[in-house]
Amino acid sequence: MAGVLPRFGPFGPLPPPIDEFGIKETRPRLAGGRAGGYDLVERMEYLYVRVVKARGLKWSGDLDPFAEIQLGSYSCATRHIEKTASPEWNDVFAFSRERIPAPFLEVVVRGKGFAKDEYVGRAHFDLADAPLRADECFPLAVHGDAALAVDAALAAHTRCKQYTLPRLWYVRVNVIEARDVVFADKARVGEVFVRSRIASQVHKTKVCVSRLPSYGWNEDHMFVAAEPFEDHLVISVEDRVKVDKEEVIGHVHVPFTDFERRWDARPIRPRWYNLVRPEGAAKIDKFSAKICVRLCLEGGYKVLSEPVHYLSDVRPAARELWHKRPPIGLVELGIHNAFGLSPMRSRNGRGSCDAYCVAKYGVKWFRTQTVIDSLAPRFHQQCFWDVHDHCTVLTVAVFHNCQVGDKGGLVTGGDPVKDVLLGKVRIRLSTLETGRVYTHAYPLVTLHGGGVRKTGELQLAVRFSATSTLGLLQTYAQPHLPAMHYHHPLSIVHQEALRREAVSLVAHRLGRMDPPLRRECVEHLCESHAHRWSMRRSKAHFFRLVAALAPLFAAIRWFVDVCHWKNPATTVAVHVIYAMLVCCPNLILPSFFVYKFLLGLWNYRFRPRHPWHVDTKLSHAETAHLDELDEEFDEFPTARPHEVVRMRYDRLRSLGARIQEIVGDVAAHAERVRCAMAWRDTRATTMYLLFCLLLAAITFVAPFQAVALLLGFYLMRHPRLRQRLPDVPANFFRRLPCKVDCLL
Repeated sequence: MAGVLPRFGPFGPLPPPIDEFGIKETRPRLAGGRAGGYDLVERMEYLYVRVVKARGLKWSGDLDPFAEIQLGSYSCATRHIEKTASPEWNDVFAFSRERIPAPFLEVVVRGKGFAKDEYVGRAHFDLADAPLRADECFPLAVHGDAALAVDAALAAHTRCKQYTLPRLWYVRVNVIEARDVVFADKARVGEVFVRSRIASQVHKTKVCVSRLPSYGWNEDHMFVAAEPFEDHLVISVEDRVKVDKEEVIGHVHVPFTDFERRWDARPIRPRWYNLVRPEGAAKIDKFSAKICVRLCLEGGYKVLSEPVHYLSDVRPAARELWHKRPPIGLVELGIHNAFGLSPMRSRNGRGSCDAYCVAKYGVKWFRTQTVIDSLAPRFHQQCFWDVHDHCTVLTVAVFHNCQVGDKGGLVTGGDPVKDVLLGKVRIRLSTLETGRVYTHAYPLVTLHGGGVRKTGELQLAVRFSATSTLGLLQTYAQPHLPAMHYHHPLSIVHQEALRREAVSLVAHRLGRMDPPLRRECVEHLCESHAHRWSMRRSKAHFFRLVAALAPLFAAIRWFVDVCHWKNPATTVAVHVIYAMLVCCPNLILPSFFVYKFLLGLWNYRFRPRHPWHVDTKLSHAETAHLDELDEEFDEFPTARPHEVVRMRYDRLRSLGARIQEIVGDVAAHAERVRCAMAWRDTRATTMYLLFCLLLAAITFVAPFQAVALLLGFYLMRHPRLRQRLPDVPANFFRRLPCKVDCLL
């Protein structure tokens, strides 16, 4: 019996090799309740200490009071209140019950002075008297059970939070024309264009040259805006005086209240706006320039802030259209814990990490608390989302919080530091079975200029529940994006530019929340750099295409083996089946679909048992050259030395030359097909037409079954009846002319 032989070492058989980047199934202790309950995470108990306020504090001098909580070796402090005898802190601290080192808690009040902190008083509490109850103050708590002093100022950067994304709109500005445009020099022929701007988004029309005071463009400018609208549209008509000099003729500020909202293809009425001369401009008598534009907020589009392949929400911007995509299910995510995290900093001579997770799906993002100073943080938080389309992706990312200092305080001063991505997990909901709880440990993999690295593992529990089975099945017949994406599609380049603006807008809004979600986190979750050039990714896409076409290539090789009689029994059987299908053509389609049905049933035995995860081999991350990775993570424009850029350019030229040859061969074959009827080679075209006339006569006289049998048996003839030289049709085709002779 064939099989894989076990490996033997000096002391017996060796265990099978462990896939370092593979997914592992886990079996945590879950409650196993109904959908919608908190049953995907384990129960965790915390001691909460809320320091509310103090009254009648007395000490000498002007000091700023603060409270210090001492629990065994753990110590944390509230913020200090300036010069008051009745401070109010209202700070919350949390200590995991598993890590409580002492049965008593002390609260010490001190005054923050210039030289040292002055002792004011203390209070002693027995933890046996602490009540046991569910508390809702957990999101506000600072975890004080880390092996270092924790400052209350960390609360704005370490506590958990649910973020609601702002509703994004596409803004369409159709610049039609401008009239009554005059210049100080009346003999001047104007070179006029229109510049439209919303915040940092700027677009320009083409330059229009006219001797008349009217100029026309009829160009569309597309922007991205978020509710509530904080900016306004600025339209300015400008004159290009020189190649590098432009002067503003007039401008107008348009608030978003003037914009029409539409979610279909109905026409928008044009509006005229009077232009205002800028301050300091040359005086012009009777200035009455005006501009005609169409302004609307496009509610029929889905504003893409993430790549189409990783969409988590497909609903359009207009709420009036949401009834077309009602909820069809519920997805629940339990974030258990991470383990084996790579040390990201050094504390007291040992490695440390301050990790937190962010789960992204739809318009609701969840952030866990930051577990300070732990390489195996426990989160145990559960999130819920309504699902409107199950062909979407749930993303979970783990970050190291670089805002926490080496001694536990908040990092202040100096250049801003960025949180570090430890790894991402993507889960496509359509690959999950309804009602099943998936509990797996996902590898956290990062790719950088030095290569691929595993930074730990993240244990998750996921369940997708369908509230409407019929609605779930109906989604397979619906378009993936809203209808406006198909009625008035945006180009890929234009859509990608708008996506970058949408990511920037989302990062700006989430960065102002409390606690803020940093820009680098939003960019990682939204895959803002997904379309940059990568040699590694290009190789991965090429081999993905080869693997996808592998069954077709295998079928072609099998047919070639049949034609060459590699297995005579198989070839005879194919002859018999082919003759049956030709004689009974009504059996062709039923036989094909029955074959597909049986093949699908056979493949059910080998169905995947776990969700997809990051595959380093498929991504060609393990075999990528270091220079290719350095090129992939290079910024645009490049900052590398000229020698490195020249070497990469030459490498890209060699790759482009090979692609150029392949494309040229395909084009030559396509041109030969057309030249057979184009009379470029009169003798070849004459022979081809006479051959077509002969085939028409033969197929008219002979039955179709006889022609098909003869053609099939000719293709599958025995090797003794073949010759090694190409066939006559192939020789004729290769001799047809193509346009390669016309190239320089």
